[in-house]
Amino acid sequence: MAGAAASGARWVEIETAAREKRRELVLQGAAVDQKIREAGGLAPGLYSLSLLNHLEVSRCPSLRALEPGLGKLEQLQSLILRQDGLAELPAAIGGLRALRVLDVSGNRLEALPAELARLAELSSLNASCNRLRALPPGLGQCSKLATVNLSGNELARLPAGLLGEDLPLLSAFFASDNLIEELGGGISNLPSLKSLDLANNRLSEIPSELADCPKLKDVNFRGNKLKDKRLEKMVNGCQTKSILDYLRAGGRGRGKGRGKPDPAEKEEGKERERKKKREKKQRAGRGGDREEEDEEEEEELNKLVVRVLHISESPTVVTVKVNSAVKDVRPYIVCCVVRGLNLKPGNALKRFLTAQVNIASGGGEG
Repeated sequence: MAGAAASGARWVEIETAAREKRRELVLQGAAVDQKIREAGGLAPGLYSLSLLNHLEVSRCPSLRALEPGLGKLEQLQSLILRQDGLAELPAAIGGLRALRVLDVSGNRLEALPAELARLAELSSLNASCNRLRALPPGLGQCSKLATVNLSGNELARLPAGLLGEDLPLLSAFFASDNLIEELGGGISNLPSLKSLDLANNRLSEIPSELADCPKLKDVNFRGNKLKDKRLEKMVNGCQTKSILDYLRAGGRGRGKGRGKPDPAEKEEGKERERKKKREKKQRAGRGGDREEEDEEEEEELNKLVVRVLHISESPTVVTVKVNSAVKDVRPYIVCCVVRGLNLKPGNALKRFLTAQVNIASGGGEG
């Protein structure tokens, strides 16, 4: 391929970079792709640009492979090979000891070379939208990784150690639209993890250890068929905090601390209690139909009682005046004082009024 690349169109960009001792080189688009197609690859002179810190070759579907000479670019810190036609990466990539950013997204890669594990300075890896079926087992040795994007591949599993204590700086991990079946509990050992996206995979469970990630702010598990149907419903519609609280409580029917009970379960418990009371009265020979009705009526009335969960110790007394003329329209009233709410940005006022209507309709005549 190197011999073929020596002929064909003149590579003015590479000649200029060599003459001016440039540290950045960007090759992209249809004109560059045509040169690659005619020459059978990139010009050999590219691999002699030893001063390069940044190299980008993008949107060149005719680029199918890179020469082993890539390893000579020892000062390279960023290598962008986006939307090309690469089917493989050379093992020589492991010689880029200064490399920090590697973007090979939108290619035809089915595997990544094991030599990636030698990139001790690598902090960002983007291998999304390829055909990856497996990852090199030593990828977790790249201890400075902060961002990993593996979305849009064919991965069925993640190698041991990729999401664990070996990656203390990992803050964002994206692997949506794969075939991943399991997320290990070792993920709790990621102290810096903030964003996790595993949407549209084949997960059946989410480990409760996920809630132990101290900085986790954003999770996405949509499109997974989970065994816990309540959790599946939550991941498709709830905020991250609610999901983590649910996992922290042990999930439905698990763990000692279960957080707030499920409304359906709570109602079932009340019904059992009422049934026990009725059976007890019958055994005692009381008959007590009237007493039973009174108790049930009392329970229904208790549902209308507003319990004050918290009230601030305000130095000034807040008084609510109610006109008796509206008694037939609004027989009950619930009030609260909200301060420091900015209603100007966006449609905040509309959302506030909508929430007020929802509260009123959900709790009777508010």
